[in-house]
Amino acid sequence: MKQQKALTLKTLTKSNVWEVEENDIFRMWETAEKESDFKDNRNHYMDVIRSAFEIEEIKIDKPEVIKKYEARDFKVGNIHFDDNDNKKWGIKKRAINRITDLTYENIHHISAAKLIEVLDRNFGGGWDSLSQSIQDIIESGFDISTTTLPKDRLHKPGGMYDKKVNDGYEVLEITKGLWVEAIFAKAKPKVENRHKHDDDNDSMNNGFGDNYDEDFEDENPSENSYDDDDDDDFDEDKLTEESYRTTFETEEDLNLEAEDVADDDY
Repeated sequence: MKQQKALTLKTLTKSNVWEVEENDIFRMWETAEKESDFKDNRNHYMDVIRSAFEIEEIKIDKPEVIKKYEARDFKVGNIHFDDNDNKKWGIKKRAINRITDLTYENIHHISAAKLIEVLDRNFGGGWDSLSQSIQDIIESGFDISTTTLPKDRLHKPGGMYDKKVNDGYEVLEITKGLWVEAIFAKAKPKVENRHKHDDDNDSMNNGFGDNYDEDFEDENPSENSYDDDDDDDFDEDKLTEESYRTTFETEEDLNLEAEDVADDDY
């Protein structure tokens, strides 16, 4: 990718570092060490790299030792700190396997299919079982919507499930007795220059992550939401499907308000 080729240690951040691979790190380091300010920035470079890569110094430079690192998917290469310090390192991209591995920095660099895989591997309680902080991280990079329906209604032709899948959403189904919760996920469009102020802690400070943009402020899908159909095309089945989880609380609140109004009139 052109963007990856243009990256250097100077332009590397804790977000875009997820776009590069192990060999890119060795290449960028070799280029940067020739620059006059390399020693002054060396610790910063290392901090950024460590946010996305595991780094281990190989102190015993023997073929059998290196093979053990390579068997663990490490890429091995030389790193020069100065003219008299030549180290051999093993570098490996950090895996994203658990929901606790998700961060504002890396959420924009995984696919919806990968997100569903991580969610499926880590919990079975449904979307609401995730902590608010994890939900916020996920929603900074993905459009998320959910629905809970009886098993025999979830895959009804032309229903919410079909519409979401046809619109490019990945889906995770979680069985809850005779009901099933479906979690739909679709990556949000990437916003150019979202790393303009990205430094060590920028994405955590603003509370929204790197991909926040005012254009998305109104695109906050709630449970059981999907693309609105024409109001004239009334579909009783669709209304029933969307109302499983929300109708009762709403009706109860309206009834209470009606009783209060009636009391005031007398």
